[in-house]
Amino acid sequence: MALSLKPAHLKRYKDLARLLLKYGDRSLVDRAGLDAALADEIADEELPTKGDPEQLAKDLEALGPTYIKLGQLLSTRTDLLPKPYLDALTKLQDDVDPFPFSEVEAIIEEELGVRLSKAFASFDAEPLAAASLGQVHRATLRDGRPVVVKVQRPDIRPRIVEDLEALGEVATFIDAHTDTGRKFAFADLLDQFRQTLLRELDYRREARNLQTLHDNLARYQEIVIPLPVDDYTSSRVLTMEYVRGTKVTKLSPLARLEIDGAALAEALSRAYLDQILIDGFFHADPHPGNVFITEDRRLALIDLGMVARVDPPMQESLLRLLLALAEGQGDEAATVGITLSTPLEDFDEGNYREAVRALVKEHRDASVEEVEVGRVVVELSRLAAENALRPPPELALLGKTLLNLDAITRALDPTIRPNDVVRRYASEITQRRMMRNLSPGRLFTTALEMNELVQTLPGRVNALLDALTKQEFMLRIQGIDELRLLANLHRIANRVSVSIVLAALIVGAALLMRVQTRFTVFGYPGLAMLLFLLAAGCGFYLVFSILLGEDKEPHARSPRGRGTR
Repeated sequence: MALSLKPAHLKRYKDLARLLLKYGDRSLVDRAGLDAALADEIADEELPTKGDPEQLAKDLEALGPTYIKLGQLLSTRTDLLPKPYLDALTKLQDDVDPFPFSEVEAIIEEELGVRLSKAFASFDAEPLAAASLGQVHRATLRDGRPVVVKVQRPDIRPRIVEDLEALGEVATFIDAHTDTGRKFAFADLLDQFRQTLLRELDYRREARNLQTLHDNLARYQEIVIPLPVDDYTSSRVLTMEYVRGTKVTKLSPLARLEIDGAALAEALSRAYLDQILIDGFFHADPHPGNVFITEDRRLALIDLGMVARVDPPMQESLLRLLLALAEGQGDEAATVGITLSTPLEDFDEGNYREAVRALVKEHRDASVEEVEVGRVVVELSRLAAENALRPPPELALLGKTLLNLDAITRALDPTIRPNDVVRRYASEITQRRMMRNLSPGRLFTTALEMNELVQTLPGRVNALLDALTKQEFMLRIQGIDELRLLANLHRIANRVSVSIVLAALIVGAALLMRVQTRFTVFGYPGLAMLLFLLAAGCGFYLVFSILLGEDKEPHARSPRGRGTR
């Protein structure tokens, strides 16, 4: 079966065929029918079957923005490519020639619906930076605020959509016709890439990301997140506060003496642990070019086009993984890795556990200069792939993020130990996660569930008692220990009774909150607050007694052990 070649995608098929011939399998090109696309244009001698990693990065750069972004994504997938290729793709440059200022002006006026001279007091024609998706200009608003304006390249969206369509057809073909495709599911990988890239093309989403991260990190005075200017932002134009500063990696030795590098490195590490393990929303591209030292000696995070989200179950697993790495617990790290990933048919658990134990031991014994949490997480993804264990994409992205973070914190403070930061902050992270679960919304949900319990429990208890009275209640148990069963039934009945009383106290307190009295506690009606505090105290005591008494099972004789010693 060959690909159904669409004339509109012919050039893109040729580009992909070149890549497959140089870095992939020539037989796959033949089976896909891509050899026909190249027949009259490229001689075999111009397409060596093997290419070096650096050349792959150059080839992707030459193919344009979609392939540059694809290369950057592949640089996070240690389970797909060997290390030399990963290192080469990590260095992929996103710097391209700027497009003319006349087009910048036309796009801004079309998007904002106002002339450039009316919207801005000044606007620099020379861009500060130009990338594959857009370029950035410095400007001043009418009220005097300095800003930067990010403008998307003209006609970039249709080009990317067509590139993605052609890539999708090839990925589906590879999945259906190769063992590697079935193992790694390239079509699914490309679907995730499509969603990420299309989101990055919507600058309104990046503006929301800036606002979200600014709110989440408000407690960190050492970190600055530039806020968007909503009235000057659209899907193709993003206006945000201008942050004056210097890239972390370009600080002079004298400038390093003027900043508290240790405090900044600690704050940045904690902020990222917060983003990943508490907020579930983190800046996924903290490379040195996106982190600045501001004039007031703070850290600024910019360019939030690439963000990632982590759901609560994944957060729990990642917290366990980071703690296992920090404490040097190889078996626990391997267990978490297996829990996170999808085992394939030939998964070798024994070999995987042994490899992870060796990796964690090497990490634990490393010197201060060699400790890199990000590198270990990246290596965990690689070990999983080598042992037929498919890791989740979040793990590879987390490893790449932490790897970049290690480089930045090391530039700020060469003596920092990421393991120590994780250990010191672990208890606070746990407490904050628990407090987050006690949000008003969650408490209200719990109250509704308790209300439902109070309403339905009497009817259920009556039905149970009626069945007992009419001798219709039956238990089918094999190998029963009657004394333990009776003791457990008494315990359950007592707890249910206490729970009903506590629920009644809480409901009564809620109703009495509406009755205004002269006697108050903390500004609320006194009797209602006393009932609530009594219910809360009894509730804590009940939970405490349940936890302590769980292991204290009553002594019961064995049904078959009478008369024995």
